[in-house]
Amino acid sequence: MHTVAVLALDQVIPFDLSTPIEVFARTRLPDGRPGYQVRVCAEQPDIDAGAFRLCAPWGLDGLKGADTIIVPGTADPAAPLAPGVRDAVRAAAKDGTRIASICSGAFPLAATGLLDGLRATTHWIAAGLLAAAHPDIEVDPDVLYVDNGQILTSAGAAAGLDLCLHMIRSDYGSAVAADAARLSVVPLEREGGQAQFIVHDHIPTPRGSALEPLLTWLQDNLSRDLTLADIAAQAGVSTRTLIRRFREQTGVTPLQWLHRARIRQAQHLLETTRHSVERIGAQVGFGSPTAFRDRFRRTTGVSPQTYRRSFS
Repeated sequence: MHTVAVLALDQVIPFDLSTPIEVFARTRLPDGRPGYQVRVCAEQPDIDAGAFRLCAPWGLDGLKGADTIIVPGTADPAAPLAPGVRDAVRAAAKDGTRIASICSGAFPLAATGLLDGLRATTHWIAAGLLAAAHPDIEVDPDVLYVDNGQILTSAGAAAGLDLCLHMIRSDYGSAVAADAARLSVVPLEREGGQAQFIVHDHIPTPRGSALEPLLTWLQDNLSRDLTLADIAAQAGVSTRTLIRRFREQTGVTPLQWLHRARIRQAQHLLETTRHSVERIGAQVGFGSPTAFRDRFRRTTGVSPQTYRRSFS
């Protein structure tokens, strides 16, 4: 039987901790046998889990001999990793154990050095912090999970469920994974990645900057067919100066900002109205439904209709 050790660190996020426990413990093989044995392990038996405290039945010795170690997220991702935990996880990796993180669990996993030189993900809101703290990691904030073979990482919250189902499929095949997905009342695979959740509230809009009046004007005129020259004229500067100021203050070009603002508004309309996709595309300034669908998919990873179904 495949043994999964879930590592409970201090201030562990209960959702991240419970996801692998529930998903793996409920997995059954075609003959009815359990597919996994689950251990909850911790350096100290008494763990702060925020709203409650938990008593882990296994110490760090429970990591030894496990086929998979899961590192759930913690409320303080910047907290230092205890040397004993670091050494135990590194020793397990050296023995060939598969190691996966959920959400901000990427931070303690990164502190072991096992993510250096690899592509990884975490909750999109913490991706910049992970990249800054660990420049040797290629942080991808747009995906639900990253599988590097022995080392895997997932994005926030429900993405941990996606990662667990992915590992079940790798271990026992699609039929067993599909059954586990049905028990969890989720699809075996979700379309798109974190991008569909990020864009809505993640446009650079620097408050108090010289660009703020122009950004407000752009937001109020998303339906217009605006060119770079139109935007520069509104700002009273040359196109070259406009591009330079945008890059300095927002990190993107004026047209990139405009496209993202349009998609953000489209997301809001898809969530809150029953307007057709064609009408919404026109409302946010796209000249054709095809152009709107293409830009929406490139930005969020899913089609407008799929996005609407996900958030309706």
